[in-house]
Amino acid sequence: MELNPSVPVAYFDELYAKDPDPWDFASSDYEAAKYADTLANLPDRRFVSALEVGCSIGVLTQSLAERCDRLLAIDVAEAALTAARDRCAGLAGVTFEKRRIPEAWPDGKFDLILFSEVLYYLSKAEIRDTARIARHSLIPGGAVVLVHWSGDTGGTITGDQALDCFLDGWGSDLTAKTVLARGCYMLAVIETDLKQ
Repeated sequence: MELNPSVPVAYFDELYAKDPDPWDFASSDYEAAKYADTLANLPDRRFVSALEVGCSIGVLTQSLAERCDRLLAIDVAEAALTAARDRCAGLAGVTFEKRRIPEAWPDGKFDLILFSEVLYYLSKAEIRDTARIARHSLIPGGAVVLVHWSGDTGGTITGDQALDCFLDGWGSDLTAKTVLARGCYMLAVIETDLKQ
């Protein structure tokens, strides 16, 4: 029996129906600092094909797109995706799709996969499955970046537990892992070997 079922999609639809920016992504000093820190800790290169999981209204997407030739941004909430498309209109190479991971993981290979404050809305089993799928979707030499809130998430588990589940699902062959504690949030960067 699943002890920590995932948060249903309807929860996010209801949130965005009540407030088009329920986490204040566009106006919060915390979010702005976290986004800047996330971008600063990406591997120092341009990305050919990136995947952003849980893009919400596209605030981080807008900045991330500057570092990517192609960026696929996904979310479960149509209202969030509509706002993200409006925010990022005119940005070359950016595509938005409604998808729920892990079951609707996109086809293709990526040299950057970013999860920002999203994994703890999944069950532990789904997080482990997501890690396995992400690992097989990552181009050799690519990177996975995970950012999560360290306090009460409103999800089914804590951010730290979500990170542990992801690393467990990834397996023991991590090439490089950096975990940075930032007080309110943690940032983890997994880089893979070019020869994988």
